[in-house]
Amino acid sequence: MECPFCSARPEVILYEDELIRILIDSYPANRGHLLVVPRRHVESWWKLSGEEKAALIRGMELAMEKLRETLKPDAFNVGMNLGREAGQTVPHLHLHVIPRWEGDCAHPRGGVRKAVLDLEDENLSLKERWVKNRLNEKEIEKLRETFKC
Repeated sequence: MECPFCSARPEVILYEDELIRILIDSYPANRGHLLVVPRRHVESWWKLSGEEKAALIRGMELAMEKLRETLKPDAFNVGMNLGREAGQTVPHLHLHVIPRWEGDCAHPRGGVRKAVLDLEDENLSLKERWVKNRLNEKEIEKLRETFKC
C-alpha cells in the first residue's frame, strides 16, 4: 500500500522542509485540521531522531501560528495516536493539529478524548470505567521513579 503522507498530493502540502511536512488532513475532525508528519517514512515515535522530534514540535507551532492568523480559532487539540491499539490507522507517524472554536461541539469536556466526535466520553460518564482506568499506588510510584533522572 502506498503511504498517503510519503506520496502526498501537492494540493494538500502546506509546508515542507528537509525533516517535516504540514498537510491538510483528508478526513478533518474540524475545519482547518492539519497534520505534521516527518518526511522520512517512520511509524513509531521511538524510531525518530531527536532532530525529527524537535522538527515535529516546531511544525506544530508553525501550524498553530498560521491557523491563528488565518482562521482565528479559540483553541486547539493537538495529539498523536502512537500505535494501532491507540487508533493509529496510517502507519506513518503524524501529529494532529485541530483548531477549535467555542460552541463547535456540545461536549468539549475531556478534550481530545471525544470532543472532536461531539460525544460524551464513556470514561467520564460511567464512574466504574473512570475508576478502573486510574493507576494504583504501586503503578504511580513506578511511574514517578521512571521520571527521575
